[in-house]
Amino acid sequence: MKISFELEPGDIERFHEALERAERRVACAEECDIVAAARHSLQTLPIECAPGYIRQRLLQVVELVEMLEDEAWALPQLERREVLKLLAYFSDPEDLIPDDVAVIGLLDDAIMLELLLREIRHVVAAYDDFRRAREDLGEAVDEAGRISRARDLARRRDQLQARMRRRRVRDEVARAGSAGVDA
Repeated sequence: MKISFELEPGDIERFHEALERAERRVACAEECDIVAAARHSLQTLPIECAPGYIRQRLLQVVELVEMLEDEAWALPQLERREVLKLLAYFSDPEDLIPDDVAVIGLLDDAIMLELLLREIRHVVAAYDDFRRAREDLGEAVDEAGRISRARDLARRRDQLQARMRRRRVRDEVARAGSAGVDA
């Protein structure tokens, strides 16, 4: 079954306020503290009791933490801040609906995660492609193979991160163009 709903401007404003709190946390907190808070939330929230839609979004948080910690991926700072903002919101115990409210406590987290994941979809897609490329390269058996593998993986990472940035810019230009048309 598919359930749809429409967020009104006031609803969106409340999400923006919560997101601004998350941005302030990112600005004044250490990355490791934000990641630790997200991990803590993942361990303590009643995720297994949550509806499938919510559980699916929350499991994507695990992948985002892995992406930040993947040294070979070396996510650039601009994109890191966007991912950290998402994690800061997720781990905020004072978000729109308290997380301990049965059944719906994680609904606002899932909605915000959906909205923010759409914003960073090119980052997530590039990282997924990077992981596949790393897997396809396999393990090197000797020093020369490790050097060649590292060089190939770095080249692929650079290509994927460039693609990620191009797509983000393309989307921003398209949004600006449609905003100008709507005005």
